[in-house]
Amino acid sequence: MAVWARIAETIAQHGRAALVSVVRVAGSAPREAGARLVARPDGGFWGTIGGGRLEYEVLAATTSALAAEGAPPAGGARAVFKTWTLGPDLAQCCGGVVTTLTEIFDHRDQETIAALAAAERGGPFTVVATLDGAGGVRREIVAAPAAVANRTGRPEAGEPFLEEYGDELTPVLLFGAGHVGRALVLALAPLPFSVRWIDSRPDAFPAHVPANAVTVHSAAPDLEVDAAPAGALALVMTHAHAIDYAVASRALACEKFDLVGMIGSATKRARFASQARGLGLSDETIARLVCPIGLPEIAGKTPAVIAASVAAQLLVARERLGAVPRREKSRTI
Repeated sequence: MAVWARIAETIAQHGRAALVSVVRVAGSAPREAGARLVARPDGGFWGTIGGGRLEYEVLAATTSALAAEGAPPAGGARAVFKTWTLGPDLAQCCGGVVTTLTEIFDHRDQETIAALAAAERGGPFTVVATLDGAGGVRREIVAAPAAVANRTGRPEAGEPFLEEYGDELTPVLLFGAGHVGRALVLALAPLPFSVRWIDSRPDAFPAHVPANAVTVHSAAPDLEVDAAPAGALALVMTHAHAIDYAVASRALACEKFDLVGMIGSATKRARFASQARGLGLSDETIARLVCPIGLPEIAGKTPAVIAASVAAQLLVARERLGAVPRREKSRTI
């Protein structure tokens, strides 16, 4: 979720906005430290801190705070920390302890919010945040966050702590804009992937694509492999077997993709293997091809079902490779 863009949008439409952040987790909890939601005065919100009774109570308190008379202190948002013991306080069976930070913003914070929203558009970034004497949080974007020690509890006024924003998106090269390709782009739209969508037909793409996808018309799709970043995932599902084979062969040969998958059957895989050996690829290299793509437990063949299966497979690959958001790996306060 684009946190600061949502906050700016909410202030423009409603005058005030709230940001609720999970800043510390001990034991079992619905979400990790760094989970956030943005709330509107009318009760609407984006994002989630885990749902259930915790989120219900937090939203009720936040809606009340947004509706309260008076404004936050000048120069900063009002910041309220609260620690929730999920079992005794909320009867949630996970039983852990969650600390939340709730902040209220209005038009006086627009300059800071605009700067943070601009940074967010550029990808993941780190902020050094400090509680000021007026009960607000001041934030500074930094390039070298290691200089600030992570905290394990609620910071005191003047003590810096780290916050991380933006998702670390795993790059995906998707070759083919047919029925399955279109369904897959939609399936990946809310997920932590950046999609480079490639097809040799100029009229193959829909008029509108998700924000995390970029369309590329290429007369030689296999050459797109060369510019791919190391650690990308490649999915091959073009309208022609010859193009599929050319792309998959090149992707396997360069050995920089963490997954190379091709739509098809066991027969298609066998034919590809025969051609790939003729190109000089070793059996070990050919064995890295995932074909058919998708989870083997899901047998459905409609485009939407295949797309869901492949999206799940990509999530498994992403976690296996350790490419999870930074906030899930550490506690930033």
